[in-house]
Amino acid sequence: MPSSDLESKLSILADAAKYDASCASSGARRTTPAGGMGNSEGMGICHSYTPDGRCVSLLKILLTNYCVYDCQYCINRISSDVARARFTPEEVVQLTLDFYQRNYIEGLFLSSGVLKNPDYTMEQMVRVGKLLRTEHKFGGYIHLKVVPGASEQLVAEAGKWADRLSANIELPNEEDLARLAPDKKIEQVDTTMGQIKLGVEESMQIRKRGLPRTRFAPAGQTTQMIVGATATSDALVLSSADRLYSTFNLRRIYYSAFSPIPHADARLPSAAPPLVREHRLYQADWLMRFYGFAAWELTTDASPNLSLDFDPKTTWALRHRDFFPLDVNRAPKEALLRVPGLGVQTVQKIVATRRYHVLTLGDLKQLRVSLRRCKPFIVTADYSPPLAEAEDRQVKLAVQLPSSQLELFDAQSSAFHGQL
Repeated sequence: MPSSDLESKLSILADAAKYDASCASSGARRTTPAGGMGNSEGMGICHSYTPDGRCVSLLKILLTNYCVYDCQYCINRISSDVARARFTPEEVVQLTLDFYQRNYIEGLFLSSGVLKNPDYTMEQMVRVGKLLRTEHKFGGYIHLKVVPGASEQLVAEAGKWADRLSANIELPNEEDLARLAPDKKIEQVDTTMGQIKLGVEESMQIRKRGLPRTRFAPAGQTTQMIVGATATSDALVLSSADRLYSTFNLRRIYYSAFSPIPHADARLPSAAPPLVREHRLYQADWLMRFYGFAAWELTTDASPNLSLDFDPKTTWALRHRDFFPLDVNRAPKEALLRVPGLGVQTVQKIVATRRYHVLTLGDLKQLRVSLRRCKPFIVTADYSPPLAEAEDRQVKLAVQLPSSQLELFDAQSSAFHGQL
């Protein structure tokens, strides 16, 4: 078991790590070395759920919460008076192995404050990954947080030992960073993300050519953006996300609602944004990644923030009633993906089924379609909706998030940020 000194450090550094949301199910597959331990194959990480319903987790800690940067939104900034602690790489390795052997975890998520400079910090984190893989033959999942500005050589070595890498952009534009985190630059984050992307692509090309197998962050890279620390609109957040996805092939972006911190700078808001805003950004992100929506389609100049009352797809549908109704027996797949209540798998089933059978409302019900949400927007062999104008009120009542649910979101948000 950890010594009292390790337990004290763990209490501080595990608590400090909870502000980083950018870890989740990895999709990584790493075979356990002969005589080794741990296997991430087929497992989700960071309190995710596997297809069979199992909940799996990882050790999520900071190497240290000392930091030379003074990011105003961060509890670990240099000007903060929080209790400080620091692990050695060997202590992180010991904790990981101890917790794994007791079946507490199935992997490690390691981040850190910036010690001295990015290179010095990354050297310490890379050492953790190397010790686990080489000396202890650890085959479990490892996610390392890359410090933007670290050398290309250290980024390359981090990718050699880790299943996933991530470099946090934190705020969506240069203006916000200059205001709240002057030590960080978008260009610096972009350079680091570009190095990770190149490493992943080169590794894939080597494997395709049948050359000796090489691994570089096989689960790809992610990043995180803080929402609500500035007045930046959802439109700008989504535009930044679209740029990151298209430029760096990110697996996903995590949106983290700003958490008020003690003794905060006057430039920061005094309250957290409603948690439903974070939820709407995740929904919009999903539409961009899997439903064919462009970032600019999800907001307007008049309404640059996503609706808190309706999900983004429904909001788009209500703004484009001339696009509907769609005949589920004729409309192309790309159009059906824009119907509220129809998901990717459901649309695939509709397209496959209609080749052999004319679809009715009963057929959609058998496919477990939410008829309450999609009926105003579709036509089937036995149904056509009323005029769009007469239907608008009914649509809004059918898809609007109940006020009780909005209150629940706010209550959850207050409780969550109160714990932080």
